[in-house]
Amino acid sequence: MNLLTRTRAVLSACLLAPLLLTGCSVLDDGDGGGTGGAHAGTAGAGSGDGAEASTPYDVTPLLKPTRKYFGAAVEGAPHSMKGVDTYTGMVGKQPNLIEYYAGWGDGFDATGVRNAWAEGALTLMSWEPFDTPLADIAAGKSDTYLKKYAEAVRKLNLPVVISFADEFNGHWEKWGTTHTTAGDYVAAWRHIHDAFVDAGASNVIWAWSPNIVNPVTEVELKPYYPGDGYVDWIGLIGYWTIEEDNAFDSVFGATRDQVRTFTDKPMLLLETAAMAGERRRADIRNLFEGVTADDDMLGFVWFNHKKRADWRLEASPLALKEFKRLAADDRFGFDVRKP
Repeated sequence: MNLLTRTRAVLSACLLAPLLLTGCSVLDDGDGGGTGGAHAGTAGAGSGDGAEASTPYDVTPLLKPTRKYFGAAVEGAPHSMKGVDTYTGMVGKQPNLIEYYAGWGDGFDATGVRNAWAEGALTLMSWEPFDTPLADIAAGKSDTYLKKYAEAVRKLNLPVVISFADEFNGHWEKWGTTHTTAGDYVAAWRHIHDAFVDAGASNVIWAWSPNIVNPVTEVELKPYYPGDGYVDWIGLIGYWTIEEDNAFDSVFGATRDQVRTFTDKPMLLLETAAMAGERRRADIRNLFEGVTADDDMLGFVWFNHKKRADWRLEASPLALKEFKRLAADDRFGFDVRKP
């Protein structure tokens, strides 16, 4: 989000104890209370009884921190952190960015965001409009849901990353090139963003997330870009597969170069992994080296799921050992409560 849209000044930093609330993802005001840790340059969070936060959380220190995000997408997280704890034990480091997937129409998982925050991790939600046309969202047909969602995020008053309708430049998604236009995509994105601004939910980091252009070279990205005032991060989605060369630039270079023709926003590998096999160790080395070498690359999220292929690190013990060795680098990972 453009900093000019973060209109409320940060007045003070507060330290509040985490609210250990449980329950399913909801939109009602009762799940809106949140907590803020002691942070330089951040605001206090709202109280659990539904009282308004005096100052919205300032996400500025999280937009481009000095160290890299070390992220993971694991089963059940962040609503349950058991999978994250197992992943931490496996790789030797606590992830500080937890990605999960939510359908348009689902409730906001405030409990999950609190769970991740209590362990020093930021939550990244991939918001997927499977059954709602983007043109309808842009036209305001989901506004009752959208406004209630934005209010729930504001009341929680903890930082959240939202990636809406990712891989939009692919034909395989219901919101992709076969089903919608660039104009409808941009209009929907701006409409959603503006609803959050109107609700005062400036605690959101907005990640615009194309699939790497390698399989869809004919689709230009610029027409789908909502504009710098609507985007904080560029979230690249791409995987190492055995069919392609495994140099970092071979996987991400063409997309990065195209994006750089219209924005200089920092980039995150929002979803990545390497196919299991003999080459996986080399792919993992290229991942860490490529992210380390680029100052504008914020970090990565490893997709530790078995879907279409087995992307789980535990599927390749030797590659897991290499991942663990490289993850020990102090440049990766930090407590997001103290950026």
